[in-house]
Amino acid sequence: MTSDEFKAYREHLPSQPGIYKYLNEAGEIIYIGKAKDLRKRVSSYFVVKNDHSYKVKRLVHQIRNIEFVVVDTEQDAFLLENSLIKKYQPRYNVMLKDDKTYPFICIKKEPFPRVFFTRKIIRDGSEYLGPYTSVYNAKIVLDLLKNIFPLRTCTLHLSQQNIQAKKFKVCLEYHIKNCLGPCEALQSAEDYNNNIQQIRDILKSNFGSVKNFLKGKMNEYAANMEFEKAEEFRQKIELLSNYESKSTIVNPKLTDIDVYGYTETDTAAFINYLKIVNGTVVKTRALETKKVLEETKEEIMLRAVTEHSLGEEHLPAEIFLPFEMEIPFDKVKVTVPQIGDKKKLLDLATKNALYIREERIRQNLTPEEKKPSFRIMKTLKEDLRLKELPRHIECFDNSNIQGTNPVSACVVFKEAKPSKKDYRIFHIKTVEGPDDFASMQEVIYRRYKRMLDEDAPLPQLIIVDGGKGQLSSAIESLKKLDLYGKIPIVGIAKRLEEIYFPEDSLPLYINKKSESLKLIQRMRDEAHRFGITHHRKRRSKASLTSELTSIKGIGEKTFELLLKKYKSVKKLKEVPFEELKELLGEKRAMILTEGGIGKAVE
Repeated sequence: MTSDEFKAYREHLPSQPGIYKYLNEAGEIIYIGKAKDLRKRVSSYFVVKNDHSYKVKRLVHQIRNIEFVVVDTEQDAFLLENSLIKKYQPRYNVMLKDDKTYPFICIKKEPFPRVFFTRKIIRDGSEYLGPYTSVYNAKIVLDLLKNIFPLRTCTLHLSQQNIQAKKFKVCLEYHIKNCLGPCEALQSAEDYNNNIQQIRDILKSNFGSVKNFLKGKMNEYAANMEFEKAEEFRQKIELLSNYESKSTIVNPKLTDIDVYGYTETDTAAFINYLKIVNGTVVKTRALETKKVLEETKEEIMLRAVTEHSLGEEHLPAEIFLPFEMEIPFDKVKVTVPQIGDKKKLLDLATKNALYIREERIRQNLTPEEKKPSFRIMKTLKEDLRLKELPRHIECFDNSNIQGTNPVSACVVFKEAKPSKKDYRIFHIKTVEGPDDFASMQEVIYRRYKRMLDEDAPLPQLIIVDGGKGQLSSAIESLKKLDLYGKIPIVGIAKRLEEIYFPEDSLPLYINKKSESLKLIQRMRDEAHRFGITHHRKRRSKASLTSELTSIKGIGEKTFELLLKKYKSVKKLKEVPFEELKELLGEKRAMILTEGGIGKAVE
C-alpha cells in the first residue's frame, strides 16, 4: 500500500485506542499493533521518512488491507494485542512472540486470605483481579492496599485448630505493624475478612464504602488532634481517588464466551464477533450480511450466530447478545447483559460493528460523496427538506447605522465554500430611512431580476438574515418575478437561531452541533461582515467628501486624488505639509492646511 493509496483510507480511521492488523495480498495477518490513537499510529507507517528501518519498509510494501478493533483504553489495546499475537503469530511481530503472561492480584481462598502478586492463575476458587499491563502498576496497587489495610504475608495454614493449638508465633511483620497477628488470635477472622472486603471493593472499583471508611478514620484522628495520622489518611484517600478502575478486559471469570455486537442499514446488517477466554479477547471477526427481504434483526442475528458457531471447533459456554432471541443450541446459555463487565464487552462489540458499518458505507461512496463539503450539503438538504442538493446558496443581510448609507450584502457559497468573486453589495435606492423589510424586498427583486435578464444560473437556496418579516418581504419579490416555489428560501432569526419557512408560523430548531446550522450561521456572519465593511467604507468616503468639498479652491480632480491615496479624513489630517506640497503643489497644500487638512508648517 502506497502513501497515496493510504490517504483515502486515513480519514476513516478512528482517533481512539485499539489494535490494528495489517494483511497481505493473500489475506494473511502479517503484523498486529496497538495504539492509543489508531489514526496517528497507523498513519506513521505511511509517512515518507528516511529513518524507517528495512523491516518497516518491507512491511509497508506488503500491506494490502488494514483491519482494526476499537477498545476503551490503552490498557485494553495492550492486552488484546498480546492475545492476538499469541494466536496468529504474525511474521513481523517477532519481538513480541513470547510466553509472557500479565500479572494479576490474587485474593487466595484460605483462612485469613493473603493478597499477593502472581502471573499464574490456579482454578482453586481464589479471586484473580487484573491483569495489569506492568508489574510496576500491580505493585503500586499492592503497596496502596498494604498501607491502608495490615495483612499477613506468611504462608502458614491459619486454621482455627492450629491457632487454638498455639502452633505459631508472631513475626517481625507484627512488630513493625504491617500485620495484626491473626496467627496468635490477636486479630479476629471477622475483622480480617472485613479488610479483605474493602480490598476487594478497591480492586473492583467499588470505592464508595472504602472512601467513607478512610474519611471516618481521618476525621477520627483529626478530632483527637493526631494531625500527622489524619494527613496520612488524607493522602490515602487522594491516592484512592486517582487510582484508575480496572479495564473492560479484566475479569478471568469470564471465559469461553462469544459476544456479538449488532447494527444495520436499510440494505445490510453488520455484526462484530469477540471470543472471550479467561477475561480477554482472543479472537475478533467482522460479519456482514445483505438483507434480501424484510428480515428482522433477530432473524439476521440467528443466521449469523448459527453459521459462525457451527464453523468453530466447539460451541461456547455462553453467548452475549444485544437483544433477546432463541438459538438452536440447548447447552449454550444466552445472556443480554445490562450492567458490569458483561455489558462493557457487549458495548465494545457494538462499537466495532458501528465502525464496520461506517467503513462499508464509505467504500460505496463516489469520490465526490467522500468530500466533507458534500456531506455538509447533504445534511443541509435533509435538515431543510430540500428537493435537491444546495450546491449554490445565497445569503442576504441589510446594514445601516441610524438610517445612513443603507446597503445590503449578498454572499454566495458554492459547494459549501465561499465564492467571493460572486459577492455583491446593493445600495438601497427606493427606501427612505431604516426599513429592513422594504430594503430586503428591493434587494431580492433587483438581484434575481438581473439574473433572469442575464439568464444566469439561479441558486438552490436563498437565506435571509431575519425572522418572518424579512422572509415575507423577500417572498413578495420572488412572487413578482414568478420565482416563488421555484427557489427554496428561509430566514434565520438571530436570538435563538430559529429557521423560518414560507407560510409556516412555527420555526425549525436545528441541532446546535449540526453541520448544516453551522453553515447557515457562517453565511449569515459572512454577509454581516461583508456588509458592515462596505458600509464603513462608504460612510468614511462620505465624511471625507463632505469635509473636502467644503474647502474653497479644491476641485473634483484634487478630491479624487486625495481620496484614492489616503482613504479617510483621519489619515489625511496626519499628512505632513511637505508631502501635500509634493503631491499637489504649494498653493493647494496651503489651502488644505488652512482648511484643517494635513499638518501645517510650524
